Amino acid sequence: MPLYFYKAVNQQGKTEQGLREAVDENKLLLELQSQGLIPIRIGLSKPRSILGFRLGISKPKLSTKDVIKFTSELATLIESGLPLDRSLTILIQLTEDNPKLNVVANNVLERIKAGKSLADSLEMENDMFSKFYLNMVRAGEMGGDLGGVLNKLFDYLERTQSLKDKVSTALIYPAVLLLMSIVSMLVMLTFVVPQFKDMFESAGQALPLPTQIVVAVADAIKNDWWVVLLVVIVIWQLIKWQLANPIRKKVWDGYLLKLPLIGEVLLIKEVAVFSRTLGTLLGNGVSILKSMIIVKEIIINSVLIELVDKAEMQVKEGKNLSIALAQLELFPKLAIQMIKMGEETGRLEEMLIKVADIYDKQLSNSIQRMLALLEPVLIIFLGLMIGGIIVSILLAILSVNDLAL
Repeated sequence: MPLYFYKAVNQQGKTEQGLREAVDENKLLLELQSQGLIPIRIGLSKPRSILGFRLGISKPKLSTKDVIKFTSELATLIESGLPLDRSLTILIQLTEDNPKLNVVANNVLERIKAGKSLADSLEMENDMFSKFYLNMVRAGEMGGDLGGVLNKLFDYLERTQSLKDKVSTALIYPAVLLLMSIVSMLVMLTFVVPQFKDMFESAGQALPLPTQIVVAVADAIKNDWWVVLLVVIVIWQLIKWQLANPIRKKVWDGYLLKLPLIGEVLLIKEVAVFSRTLGTLLGNGVSILKSMIIVKEIIINSVLIELVDKAEMQVKEGKNLSIALAQLELFPKLAIQMIKMGEETGRLEEMLIKVADIYDKQLSNSIQRMLALLEPVLIIFLGLMIGGIIVSILLAILSVNDLAL
């Protein structure tokens, strides 16, 4: 029987995931429901090789930009007064230049014609649309405002993508600088140092220790490069293995949050994601408990996921969201006070969006501050490494000259 990956919510509101064998997805769905679990995601487990690389051909997934385009164009068509099936038919024509998106639109249209809802049709596309996206669409269908909800989804996705693009753009220069540093050192170790090595050996003089170290590193890179490559692959797979285990991942996530600057950036990012996602869901009629379950699927840091899980349990017991979050050590006080104000005025979803806007701006400032420190550190690192190689060569030259004198 095929092996399926599943993620589900238990009766305590906690998320469980694992692998199970089943005849098909429907059988596994019924099995999970019979055990009191609410399935969130079910899909075929992808086989992996010993080194962790995927085997076989996997179904191509939509990129975030594809999802944004799909959402924007479908929202525009529906809000213009066209029925859903007609809107999807036009969307199929508009996406002829994008095969992946075109296939999805065709599949969704077929399911709509078979009587399924848009949310259910999208859910059958094997994790191409997030749980947040599906619940927003479902809320829009139930409330009779699918076009409006799709527009809100488009705005949410565009803001999220814009933030990712800003981070990626800001990291380009440090990444290029680091790459040039590595390339420069490799060129010196594989081409420059060997030229001097022959001269030093012909002199018959014992080389200074720094020069011996540099020459040994150069020989290792030139002659045993495959060992270096193997070590890099092993380290990469070890990192993946560590992060695949929930307990070890939580430990690493905790370390990351404690790092200067990096921890601040990660926390601010997660607070912004938490606030915007929760505010968007609440604004479209999704209950707060269900919204918090969905938010846990979007947050990346496992330490923060556990904190949100604790807050969810307290909200389930009847406490206000602000009180529940106030008991979490990491959640910023400003955000808690603004959420409390939103609860008192009956504008919680609006205040959550404002919190997200504030922390989005703060995140941009924190990233710029981090990069302002990172750039000189990389330059100093490059200078020390190349300078160290040059000094080691000069020491050897001086020792040879002393011997000649």
